[in-house]
Amino acid sequence: MTSRTTAPTALITGASRGFGRAVARELADHGWILVVDGRDPQALAATADELRSQTRVIPVSGDVADPEHRAHLAVAVRRLGGLDAVINNASTLGPSPLPSLLDYPLSALEDVYRTNVIAPLALLQAVRSELRPGTRIVNITSDAAVEPYEGWGGYGSGKAALEQLSAVLAAENPQLRVFWLDPGDMRTAMHQAAFPGEDISDRPLPEERAPALLRLLEEDFPSGRYVATDLLVPAGVAR
Repeated sequence: MTSRTTAPTALITGASRGFGRAVARELADHGWILVVDGRDPQALAATADELRSQTRVIPVSGDVADPEHRAHLAVAVRRLGGLDAVINNASTLGPSPLPSLLDYPLSALEDVYRTNVIAPLALLQAVRSELRPGTRIVNITSDAAVEPYEGWGGYGSGKAALEQLSAVLAAENPQLRVFWLDPGDMRTAMHQAAFPGEDISDRPLPEERAPALLRLLEEDFPSGRYVATDLLVPAGVAR
């Protein structure tokens, strides 16, 4: 049976660790009901157990690049009566150490595009009937989408494609709010994999950047590209 919830509901992919988990915690703190996914069932279960002390949460483990898994996510969303937000956070870095484009294994590049570009759109198609008017869609991007960093051609070009996809989605669906958010460098497992053997302890924790995403969900921002550090500056304070 489908039930319409009174609290806002969000679907967050890649919520078992890193920025996705930090976002899930931030939304739970503010009363959001959550459907969360992740590829590691144990890590996802641990995250869900933590969040249940604050809100209702439905964990669905699996790979967002898998059509069957996306169908399971759509069923979970339908049971809650619809969505107020979709956060496409799940990503894959690709090979580590990061290879140059001329040495990039094409099969690995296909995997990066499948997860970072195709899966976010495929998930939105799977849940499109559950999107309430004004639903906020947040696609997590990167400065590598707009800057030509050596070694980041695979991941960066995938995020660039996701940004253009987001822009067109916003143009085609004015009834929705579509954001592509660059959270910046963070102290996460993915960032460490991009810099194997380096000390990344100077990077901020993902919990420090999660409030920026909450602002996009709960305030009146127009569709577009945003950088987390800009959203974390108090109103009226010059950068």
